Order: sequence, then C-alpha cells, then structure tokens
Amino acid sequence: MKKQINIGLLGLGNIGTGTFKALRLNRAHIEKQLGAGLGITRILEKDTTRDRGIDIDPALFTQDPDAIWNDPDIDIVIELLGGVEPATTFMVSAMKAGKHVVTANKAALAENFELLTDTAAKNKVKLRYEASVGGGIPLIGAITESLNANVFSELLGILNGTTNYILSKMSDEGLAYDDVLKDAQAKGFAEADPTADVEGHDVANKLSILMSLVFGKRVRPEDIPTTGITAITKDDIADADSQGCVIKLLASAYRTPDGEINCFVQPTWLNKTHPLAGVRNEFNALFLKGSAVDDLMFYGKGAGPFPTASAVLGDVIAISRTI
Repeated sequence: MKKQINIGLLGLGNIGTGTFKALRLNRAHIEKQLGAGLGITRILEKDTTRDRGIDIDPALFTQDPDAIWNDPDIDIVIELLGGVEPATTFMVSAMKAGKHVVTANKAALAENFELLTDTAAKNKVKLRYEASVGGGIPLIGAITESLNANVFSELLGILNGTTNYILSKMSDEGLAYDDVLKDAQAKGFAEADPTADVEGHDVANKLSILMSLVFGKRVRPEDIPTTGITAITKDDIADADSQGCVIKLLASAYRTPDGEINCFVQPTWLNKTHPLAGVRNEFNALFLKGSAVDDLMFYGKGAGPFPTASAVLGDVIAISRTI
C-alpha cells in the first residue's frame, strides 16, 4: 500500500465542507485503520474566500479541473459539485486519467449510470457512490455486497428529508403545507427553490439508482411516474389519520408475479403499523424484501453535511485499502 493517499476534491459547498471537516476531525482514526496517510491535496472551487468555519490553505485551491486529472500524485477524486453537468464530464475525465471516483451526486448517476459505471470498468478504477442515496445510511454497500445473494421482490423508501419533514409537521401539528414549507426553509431543511424535493424529482433520481442495483433494471428518472406533495392538504392528512394511516412520499418498486418491475414516486397512505410509518422529520428509511433475508429496513439521517460526509469517507477508505 502507498504511504500517502491523496485526494482531489471537486466542490467546497456544504457537503464538500462537511467532508473536509470530517476528514480533519477523524484523520488520526482513519489513518490508523489504513496504515497510511490520507489527505485532500487539491480543491476545485471558484469561491475561495467564503467563510466556511475552517482554515484551508489557499494553495490547495484551483479553478482548473485539468490540474487534478493531470496530477500524478492524486489517487482519488471526490465529486461533490451536484447537478448533471459538468459533474458527469469531470468524473469521466478523472476515471480516464486513472483516478478512482467517489460521488454523492444522485442526479448525475441517475442520468448517466451506464456511462459512469462503464467508464470505471474500462479504465479499471473504482466508482463508489454510497452517499448518493440515503445520505449517511449504508444502503449501497449493503445491497451490492452483504445482500448480494438475495433476489429482491420489493423496495419502499422514504428518501427525501425535506418532504418527510413537511409531511411529519403537517401530521403532528395540523399545519398547512405552505406554512410548514416556510418553516423548513428557515431551518435549512428545504432549499430556497424546493421544486426538486417537493415535486418528487430528487426521489425519482434515487429510485432510479436503487432499481439498477436491486432489480438490475435501468429506468431513467423521467420515466418513473412521479407525483410530489404540493397538493397534500390538512384535510388529506386528517382523512388518513382517521383510517389509522399516515401519508408519506414513497419511492416504490416491486416485482409482479409475471416478473415485470413496476415503480412510482407518490404520496401514499401507510398503515401506522408499517415500519416506515414511524419515520419522521428529516430522517430517511428504506424497506426491502429479499428472498433470503425477508423483510429488512435501513434508517437514519438521509442528508446533511456530516451524515453525507460519513458515507463519502467510507467509500474513500474502501478504495484506499485497494491502492
């Protein structure tokens, strides 16, 4: 193993900053596990002066992505820019240059899953994306490794913290959608433009990735029937409650008796006895039914700088052990 594993970081927004902080905070623990040094040696970022609550050596910054691909000392590229482009092009360029890639980018993965996975295979590098679905919840590794012996028949997921927070508050406090959305924005649980979350597009991206892994079926996000939560009213919440149910924005995919895979993203009545019914506020969960393991549920914080950083750095450590 190399004595020093070097990382190029693409993007120093909230998740990038959280990853930088988490690595610095836990560096001694991580390096002890690896038996090697681990550090971020180059950062692609335009805004180099914003106060991020941490001291960063200005010499680490670059605005030239080629400076990362062409640096022979960089082993791993972490992509945290978000969006489909230029993130996809940057990840492809990094892998073609022999760099392993770790990403949290569900939009780029959902749109270009085959391109990214094929590029990794052709260039004999690792592409890992644990943080792309469920934030800090270890879903991807469990599905592709620990649970690989199972044939899955169903997945149900609460995969967006913003919408789950809104629906939880509407249910708990009897508030209207617009009032809870403003509260969620004020607390940082919702973006200034929440469209991708509340219209279900974020969940469709994540469901697309999960279906590729769970069922081996490629369905683009735009081909997944998707309905958001903007039309949910206090009366809808009360009607569900009167029938012993809660309303959750669910990602669903299941295998029919004839072997077809059906899928959707939509607000759904869940009986309060269902394991997913108790998933509240910004928490996420995934419920799976496997041929050997039967019913299984993963639960935890599905977003946020540090939960996401936990998954990103877990992938970095896994790759570092192979270098």
